[in-house]
Amino acid sequence: MKDFIRIASGQGFWGDLPNAPVNQAKKGPIDYLVMDYLAEVTMSIMQKQRMRNPDWGYARDFVSVVEQVLPEIKNDGIKVISNAGGVNPMACKDEILKIAKEKGYTDLKVAVVDGDDILDQIDELIKEGHTLNNMDNGKSIAEVKDELLSANVYFGCWPIVEALRTDADVIITGRVTDTGLTLAPMIHEFGWEADDFDKMAVGTIAGHIIECGAQVSGGNFTDWEKVDDFTEIGFPIIEAYPNGDFYVTKHENTGGLISEMTVKEQLLYEIGDPSEYITPDVIADFTSIQVEETDTNRVKITGIKGHPDTPTYKVSASYNDGYKLSATLVYCWPDALKKAVKGAEILKSRAELLDLEFDAFHSEYIGYNGNSEIPVTDEALEKDHDEIQLRVSLSGKSKRDLNRFGMEIAPLILTGPSGVTGFAGGRPKASDVVAYWPALLDKKAVKPRVTLYEID
Repeated sequence: MKDFIRIASGQGFWGDLPNAPVNQAKKGPIDYLVMDYLAEVTMSIMQKQRMRNPDWGYARDFVSVVEQVLPEIKNDGIKVISNAGGVNPMACKDEILKIAKEKGYTDLKVAVVDGDDILDQIDELIKEGHTLNNMDNGKSIAEVKDELLSANVYFGCWPIVEALRTDADVIITGRVTDTGLTLAPMIHEFGWEADDFDKMAVGTIAGHIIECGAQVSGGNFTDWEKVDDFTEIGFPIIEAYPNGDFYVTKHENTGGLISEMTVKEQLLYEIGDPSEYITPDVIADFTSIQVEETDTNRVKITGIKGHPDTPTYKVSASYNDGYKLSATLVYCWPDALKKAVKGAEILKSRAELLDLEFDAFHSEYIGYNGNSEIPVTDEALEKDHDEIQLRVSLSGKSKRDLNRFGMEIAPLILTGPSGVTGFAGGRPKASDVVAYWPALLDKKAVKPRVTLYEID
């Protein structure tokens, strides 16, 4: 057993800094490089991409990351773990093995964790009595099954642990929990047992702290002026010990900031009841966490408690729920706000004359109330504003009606109040509204798969 391991976060979301994971592998010692690419909406985006091209459906920039860190993988023994596989982890695996072979590597091992995609099993699951009721409104998924774009089970850490036991160099998963990416190496290295719920909570909370990348190392920090260097911001590293203690840190000579407050802010991110943070592996108690800043850019976490896991997995599904359209115009002084309000009134009136149907029509006035719901008062209309951006947003079931409304935006320049500009990028078009469907599924209804692949 190692004295400790270093688990480095390389991505907080699909589209994060491209050089961050490469820097993590090259700027200092690490044992594991973990990368989180998936959010709820990401799965539906990837599913659409795969429908257009069967070789897509994963985070394709992940392949470039692996290509750049192949020397560290083979020479330094770094293990790479990522959910970049999205809805097509096999295609992701194929591309990585192809690139490695082209680079002259002959012994790269890639493990794939899949089985989370249940989109083609919905009818069968419903017949078996799994109604997959919406956790918010209680409705059965049968009501939207014909509009579903994606449906994925959140697996936990254990299939990743199984993949690590194959001695894989790179592990690619579909939908697993963000926290499972970090918990799995701790279990693998330290031999923790599934029913040691305090230890399971340790790895879960460590994963929560680094799942958003540099958000815990100075990015998006309330006291952002205390951060000296955002340009070369260092991403976080978990230094974990067999007894369950761990430190949050980063490579030396990198930017950003890791402090008691950056860690506490991240701990509060995306949690409900802090005493019951539910994952497939454990229910972690965030109220038990002890945070101590022991040195510059080094924070110690101790005291974590956990409780038994639930008998269900969470299912994250998405479905088509109509269409939306947004457009903007900018009105200048004098009477900028008054002109923008009149412009919105004209657009709405013309839509009514055309018998266009919408579920919602919303107008905002950037420079006055773009970040709030402040109503436009008579007093506000009389105040001087250098410029106001009118933004109109609509939603509805008819794509045709929304696109017809989009044809009314440009004409307003010559058929409405004066001093308008800012129309660029072409006529606005309606786009799909992707709605979220959270549900629970009995763990016995689905099983993860782990498969090891090597270069031919």
